[in-house]
Amino acid sequence: MQPEHANIAGNVHGGEIMKMMDNASGIAAMRHCRSSVVTARVDSLEFHLPIHIGNYVKCICQVTFVGISSIEVLATVMVEDLRFDEPPKVALTGYFTFVALDKNGKPVAVPPLKLVNEEEEKLFEEGKQRYLARKSTRENVGEDYCPPEDNKII
Repeated sequence: MQPEHANIAGNVHGGEIMKMMDNASGIAAMRHCRSSVVTARVDSLEFHLPIHIGNYVKCICQVTFVGISSIEVLATVMVEDLRFDEPPKVALTGYFTFVALDKNGKPVAVPPLKLVNEEEEKLFEEGKQRYLARKSTRENVGEDYCPPEDNKII
């Protein structure tokens, strides 16, 4: 990470890392569906460790769930201080959901996810539960939803 990614204390801005996660997750989603994708949602973005100027970071992405046109990707950011002989550590994790689009910008069906082991089956089931919970919330909110008075945008 470079100085332009950080604040004056030398901590990398969370938004810089989130941008990297979104880009890497988008690539994983595109590799799965072989079409354009757009970010639809970010869930459970968790900051585990700070990242500093000079740290080496990498983002590991795994498609965990697919719906009809949506693709959920788990992004894990690893951080390593190259000055020390220590293994990389998990700095951030988050789930990014994308919608696959055809060349006219309309949602398009994505291929099913091939699950090869128990861990992938577990991640898929967890993703399915998140998907169903979001779907239920959208259906229950309806079009005439109005946020509470204290949440108004000023």
